[in-house]
Amino acid sequence: MKKILTLSAAILLGVSALAQQALQGGPSTDSPVINPDGTVTFRYRAPKAVKVTLSGDFLPVRKIEMEMNGQTMTFEQPGMAELKEGQNGIWEYTTPFKVAPELYTYSFTVDGNQVLDLSNVYVNRDVSTLSSVLLVPEEGARSDLYAIHRVPHGTVSKVWYPSATAGFDRRLTVYTPAGYETSKTKYPVLYVLHGIGGDEDAWVTQGRATQILDNLIARGQAKPMIVVFTNGNISEEAAPLENSTGYTRPTMSLPQTMEGTFESAFPEIVKFIDSRYRTIAKKQSRAICGLSMGGFHTLYITLNNPDMFNYSGMFSAAIGTGSEGRATHKEIYENIDGKLATYFSRKPALLWIGIGSSDFLIQANNDFRKKLDAAGYPYEYMETDGGHIWRNWRIYLSEFVPKLFK
Repeated sequence: MKKILTLSAAILLGVSALAQQALQGGPSTDSPVINPDGTVTFRYRAPKAVKVTLSGDFLPVRKIEMEMNGQTMTFEQPGMAELKEGQNGIWEYTTPFKVAPELYTYSFTVDGNQVLDLSNVYVNRDVSTLSSVLLVPEEGARSDLYAIHRVPHGTVSKVWYPSATAGFDRRLTVYTPAGYETSKTKYPVLYVLHGIGGDEDAWVTQGRATQILDNLIARGQAKPMIVVFTNGNISEEAAPLENSTGYTRPTMSLPQTMEGTFESAFPEIVKFIDSRYRTIAKKQSRAICGLSMGGFHTLYITLNNPDMFNYSGMFSAAIGTGSEGRATHKEIYENIDGKLATYFSRKPALLWIGIGSSDFLIQANNDFRKKLDAAGYPYEYMETDGGHIWRNWRIYLSEFVPKLFK
């Protein structure tokens, strides 16, 4: 025991020393600071810098155009603002407006080099980009769902399943609701899918999914459920640094992306979860949803398995991008009209579609809704402000979950 305590003390001293080197090289810098009037102040210490700017999704967006699959599409980028240098080399910027309650990401650029806020240890990873995080909660606001409250909390586990399709074990993130370990109750299951370049960690970190679930369940606004966050990159075992290949730079350009293999293999995940957890193993107690690529996956997994899911949610679904025509497993994407007819003949409880009004995929989603309308197929639709962003996807999840398993 004495050796263990000595080792622990040494580790703590080492961590403390590193912290001092990283954060205590000069005057204390508080950043970000939510002011009493709702504005937010950001600070960065850079005594030798010539220019420091701030980029964040709480600032007015910038629009850029990019070519994708032969089409010119308009994307939104976080806005920018310049910091002013003050005393002791501390640069500062205060928003000229009250920042609305929400979860935001931001970074600084110091003389052309993008850096994190060293005074803020809360960091998220989106594919290969690291950003500092700002949570502005407010009682009664939606962002209050993203905060941790003193409510019963579920358990988040990293679980490996054998994939016969991939030929190796693959990792899932699984949420079990509060009380799962001490009860014999069987639960419905929601499968949640990430976007391109993401992985099984994305919804838990950027999406605040576990906080949303804990809070909705505690409020009585959602049924207790098991939630499975999959890794839609079938060529990968798990998130970066969590697999046998060691360090590989995260990228959107992964093999076997949106070409049918993941969709065709999805039943093996459902089978594994039903064998491993106390699930209600029937269609009426299963739901699936996903963002962007995950919305694309959700549509085709649902249509190719019409007796598997009773609830399906497409969040900014990446349909109509041309991926279907280049697929290895074209059969997954063929005969969509016939598959829609079969799916709706089974009378699913809910098909839910959400997208931002300035999302570059809105036209493709509107075309899909026209197809549904022409055939008289029922669905629910939500259109929000903004584009292809996590702020919207958190909204959609918090809207979709309370509708399940009624």
